[in-house]
Amino acid sequence: MLRGFSVELRRLLILLSISALLGLWLDQVVWALLIGGGCYVAWMVWQIRRLNLWLLHMNDEPPPESSGIWGDLFDNIYHLQRRQKQEKNSLQAVINRVQETSSALRDGVIVLDWRGCLDWWNPSAQRLLGFHSSDQGKSVINFIRHPRFVSYFEEGHYSEPLEIPSPRFTTKQLQFQITRFGRNERLIVVRDVTQLHKLEQMRQDFVANVSHELRTPLTVISGYLETLSDSGADLSPPWRRALHQMEQQSKRMSLLINDLITLSKLETTESGFNHKPVPLEPLLQTIKSEAQALSGEKNHEITLECESSELELFGSEKELHSAFSNLVTNAVKYTPAGGEIAMRLWQAHNQIFFSVADNGPGFDSKHIPHLTQRFYRVEQSRNSGTGGTGLGLAIVKHVLLRHDGELQINSEPGTGSTFTCIFSQTPSDK
Repeated sequence: MLRGFSVELRRLLILLSISALLGLWLDQVVWALLIGGGCYVAWMVWQIRRLNLWLLHMNDEPPPESSGIWGDLFDNIYHLQRRQKQEKNSLQAVINRVQETSSALRDGVIVLDWRGCLDWWNPSAQRLLGFHSSDQGKSVINFIRHPRFVSYFEEGHYSEPLEIPSPRFTTKQLQFQITRFGRNERLIVVRDVTQLHKLEQMRQDFVANVSHELRTPLTVISGYLETLSDSGADLSPPWRRALHQMEQQSKRMSLLINDLITLSKLETTESGFNHKPVPLEPLLQTIKSEAQALSGEKNHEITLECESSELELFGSEKELHSAFSNLVTNAVKYTPAGGEIAMRLWQAHNQIFFSVADNGPGFDSKHIPHLTQRFYRVEQSRNSGTGGTGLGLAIVKHVLLRHDGELQINSEPGTGSTFTCIFSQTPSDK
């Protein structure tokens, strides 16, 4: 570019010099310089016109032939556009590759613009939701009108996926996972989870049916064992021990069946049914009395601290009693005789907290992510000595989920454990 500028400057000086010499010869220096400058300006305008015409009609044609600064300018623009075209081709190849890959996915992929309108979708999304090419630019809520999806989409909390019936096929169950990207654009991944939904439904039905079917024969067995126990004075010591063990295992099986039925109801019934404001202090006083009765000869020191007697939760009293009672019962079972169990209820930052702390043996933090799983054992021998079913914390987890709550667990071996229920709802929310 510097070389072209120097050539152009030299050309201008030569033109002005010639014009000046002609002006001196004709004794019209000013007019000669004006005419020379005008010729140079005309030449510049002509070069600009050539550049404009080339830019307007340029495909793969080379730039016009020129010299000096205009030759450099033509060549630089030409090379720049060649690079841009190569980059555009590379980018288009990447886009085509992404589209081919997404077209091969069995899951639906939908891209929404910042307004929540359809921008692009793959064939699987078109098959699952029935989009057409004319639907581009329309709001996604026009096609997925399920109230739960509308609420999920507008609230903007996408940490967990949402499962709803398919808006197109009544027999299908779809899972929606939304991710934000760019300038508030959103990516929706739609997955057909019909088979998983059916398997889960079969599992729930199996557990519910088996639990109910086992209850009747177990009641009969327990009745005969109780009769034998009442008339067991004539039995020999080995038979009395065997009878006592059978009674213990019968009671344990009864507890297990009751917990399975409770879990089944929590999983299959609609959340929010018959919910009402539940005063928490009377409920916890009742649970404290039950825990003291359960403690018996262990003589635990059980305390209850309530920040306010007016704290309430909007929910099911029966379910909340089950959750809180399971936490306190676990503390009673696993805390050594004479240990301390502290129940505490308080409110902070528009949240309600309920904690149960004990000074029992505690457990390693590696177990915490698995404690709410069904039948999970911290130690294989731990529940056998306490009569636990392994379902208590699973019940707590499901109850809290149905009440917009979460469970936090803190524990260290040898120092005890603290289980804290956190509820995001307050009476003012309702």
